[in-house]
Amino acid sequence: MRLYNPRRLRTALATLSAAAFGALLLTPSVSAQEPPTREPFQALDIFEIEWALNPQISPDGEQVVYRRMGFDIMADRRRGNLWLVDVASQSQHKLSSFEGNESSAVWAPEGDRIAYVRSAGDGEGSEIYVHWRGGGQSARVTRLPATPKDIRWSPDGQQLAFVMDVKAEAPTLASRPEKPEGAEWSSKPRLTDRMYHERDGSGYLEAAFSHVFVVPAEGGTARQVTQGNSHHRQPSWNADGKSLLVSGNRSDDWQYDYRNSEIYRVALGDGDTTAVTSADGPDHHPMVSPDGRHLAWLGYVDKKEAFQVTRLRVANLDGGDMRELLGDLDRSVKAITWSADSNGLYFQYDDKGRTKVAYVSLKGSMKTLADNLGGTSIGRPYAGGSFSVSDNGIIAYTHTRPEHPADIAIHQRNKTQLITGLNKDLLSMRKLGETREIWWKSSFDERDIQGWMVLPPDFDPGKKYPLLVENHGGPILNYGERFSPEMQLMAAAGYVVFFPNARGSTSYGEEFANLLYHNYPGQDYDDTMSGVDAMIAQGFIDPEQLYVTGGSAGGIMTAWIIGKTDRFRAAAAIKPVMNWYSKTLNADNWYNYYFTRIPGTPWTNPEDYLGFSPISLVGNVNTPTLVMVGLDDLRTPPSQAKQLYHALKYRKVPTLLVELPGASHFIARKPSQLIDKISHILAWFERYR
Repeated sequence: MRLYNPRRLRTALATLSAAAFGALLLTPSVSAQEPPTREPFQALDIFEIEWALNPQISPDGEQVVYRRMGFDIMADRRRGNLWLVDVASQSQHKLSSFEGNESSAVWAPEGDRIAYVRSAGDGEGSEIYVHWRGGGQSARVTRLPATPKDIRWSPDGQQLAFVMDVKAEAPTLASRPEKPEGAEWSSKPRLTDRMYHERDGSGYLEAAFSHVFVVPAEGGTARQVTQGNSHHRQPSWNADGKSLLVSGNRSDDWQYDYRNSEIYRVALGDGDTTAVTSADGPDHHPMVSPDGRHLAWLGYVDKKEAFQVTRLRVANLDGGDMRELLGDLDRSVKAITWSADSNGLYFQYDDKGRTKVAYVSLKGSMKTLADNLGGTSIGRPYAGGSFSVSDNGIIAYTHTRPEHPADIAIHQRNKTQLITGLNKDLLSMRKLGETREIWWKSSFDERDIQGWMVLPPDFDPGKKYPLLVENHGGPILNYGERFSPEMQLMAAAGYVVFFPNARGSTSYGEEFANLLYHNYPGQDYDDTMSGVDAMIAQGFIDPEQLYVTGGSAGGIMTAWIIGKTDRFRAAAAIKPVMNWYSKTLNADNWYNYYFTRIPGTPWTNPEDYLGFSPISLVGNVNTPTLVMVGLDDLRTPPSQAKQLYHALKYRKVPTLLVELPGASHFIARKPSQLIDKISHILAWFERYR
């Protein structure tokens, strides 16, 4: 029986500074013993992982407030609270004694207060709270009917702008007669006339539009400042505090013109709304410079392709004299923020599987400052993470390496330092698999392709190991040098885990990612199989022990691979798309694929939709295949997985259908189902090993 609470102990240890933590580890006990044996990463360790989200550094650069995330083993869910860490001493403490969910922290301009969102989960919904830095007290400042998002302080610190959904009128067609008193009838019919009416992970979306509101920072009545039947998001205050810049699409045909958005100026006095941009394509995330002279935003001219690089644009406040900064950077720009002197902007971008923070001056000079941003995707090693900058140029960001998920790092005076160690107590007791980078040439066109491998914890280069190929989702996303509990669990089971960034992956430029335009799946198959050959050439892979898996687009690639080769002893296709014809008429994002990913529509180009569907190859499959899907998956619905399972079952190919009750496309949302996913994949492979 354990006489202590391990989570409480971990929290206590994490409040120590890094120096104090090290001293504690170096202090011998009275009865010194050999240190315990370090064990490989284990399934239940998932529940002990913690990671940092949304670090916001104070204007003076002295403190960072961030969301400290973890898994609740009793409730089987993610939970996060706000913590404050002192930059100099690295000591930290919880922002408040509240034990519900806290998020979306943002500092007031003077650094004396923090606004954030709190949800008790008691049916009252989410509200905006303000925390006073000096007194340490928090107070509720809103009473809202829906969840607030995108909180922004006014320049004078007197108001808060935020975004909230406002219910819209749902369509009606017929009415019921009045039911007798006490009668129990079925629920009324649900009518929908919108293109986008459901979202994976949320289910059916009630008719509503996102609008911008303002509320006094000391509390009061929230006032809606945008109007109409269209969405308005991402508010940014003008320097004079009299207007807001927002992103939206106010076109009458906004449902069908869904790839387009503009920047609008909204006057707080009378609500007058003026378009600042007019280009065809997405214009979003407006950001007014502190001196009020310039407007920056992100966007591109839409060429209706599978992928385009997002550009950084700067103009006068009225949109005039617009120019693109970073025209030579063939990478998407994300998360812009102005420097305090208004002479340039900080931003993040992905490059060859790593996420970086950089600065660009208004004259166009760029300098990369920080590296290894990420570690917030607890599952597989996807890009993610965020950063913030103090008035004196100190950067706080989520830092990761394959050895740890997101901690808070500080970058100043050309040096980077971790100021948290959220998993030192756990991971110091675990022997993780080493992650190595590998490059190879594609057999199709000799392109350079990048990937990584995770080796078993007790790797011996003189031995032969089974190879497990893990294909990423998207497909227009990227894997990289980031912590992944899924990869570690697979490596701990004795596999060399190989995860490639085949063509179509981001962080290699627009042309590389857009190679899947009207060509998916395509030569990404050749890239992956060439990578398998490159792994075998390392000398420690058993070529007769090859296994393949992947989720979403990775599930598509898995199904495509086993339809084209019998080299793999077993496969696990996780939440795959098998039939583009039915996927693009049935998923929550059904209309996003027409013309861009696949030519035309299912009814104008049925041959293309079938030709790029893995179901067209299912008659070739001989590989024993596990098929897995969440029963609440709206992105790649269960009917897609069942098409693969039923076809293989009919053909007497060894197969097993694993359905996860209540799981959406994001299977790792619940930690127990993340464990279910990996344990079933490994058990299936062991059956054929």
